[in-house]
Amino acid sequence: MITGQGQVTVRVLLALALLLSLVTVPAEQIERTDRVVMVVARATAGVTLRRAERVAAAEPLRPVPAKRIGRRLDRYLAGRPGRVTAMVKDLESGRLYRYHPGERLITASSSKVLILMALLLRTPWKKLPRDVRRDAEVMIRTSDNQAADRLWLRIGGAGGFTKAARRFGLKHTLGVPGSCVDLFCWGITRTSVDDQIRLMSALVSPKSPLKAGERSRVLDLMGRVVDGQDWGLSAAACRGERAALKNGWLRRVSTGRWAVVTVGLISGDGHHYAVAVLSEGASDVRQGIATVEGVARRIMRDFRRCSA
Repeated sequence: MITGQGQVTVRVLLALALLLSLVTVPAEQIERTDRVVMVVARATAGVTLRRAERVAAAEPLRPVPAKRIGRRLDRYLAGRPGRVTAMVKDLESGRLYRYHPGERLITASSSKVLILMALLLRTPWKKLPRDVRRDAEVMIRTSDNQAADRLWLRIGGAGGFTKAARRFGLKHTLGVPGSCVDLFCWGITRTSVDDQIRLMSALVSPKSPLKAGERSRVLDLMGRVVDGQDWGLSAAACRGERAALKNGWLRRVSTGRWAVVTVGLISGDGHHYAVAVLSEGASDVRQGIATVEGVARRIMRDFRRCSA
């Protein structure tokens, strides 16, 4: 149906056509007039279609049922030990959901994403020495800790890490100086899910401090983590969607309990969903993995439906 200005224009064209049928004019002039009418009609249809597309795009999406998701997560986590915080944001529509956003839990190896982004803020990928590029690749794809230590020093340690966090708009994430057992302390960085969503958003936003080529490099590596480390938010992806992620798992020396984390992006059907689930307190790593996967699935099901 054509409405509004488009409907008025069509009425004018019909009236013009009727008038032409009552007037005797040379054949050449009729042919020229027909062409004008057809051009105007096509242009009007194009304008109307574009207007309809704009209206459809502006149509509000179904709000995220926060209370329902919260109750669902409370039931799921009732029999599981420890603390959990989570957030999902549809970066196209702005719809989001937060679960216990006030928690500040450790990143474990998920902090390696910020280490790489800090590195690329300083030096583009193509200008990095070959051995540094190799460290960056294995740090993300296989979660190599020694490679992370070397890059930690290259970005300036805790100070460089914190400076990069501020560049990306992170508010609750500070580098921890010193050594923790046999590694630097990047693994016990405390963070919030809001910060992790901001960081993931910076990987697809044209307003990011990181240039497009460098963002693509990070996402490529996150999309190719090795088998056995591709758990986490990928469990919530529908068939045909792509997951780019970095997981973290760390056994706390002080408690013997595990911190298990998954952060990244699920992309498909014109949407990027930034996902962050942080947990602490699992009795073993398998339990922690099951927890973060279960949380991600239970949130994502209300953002879109997977086709059968």
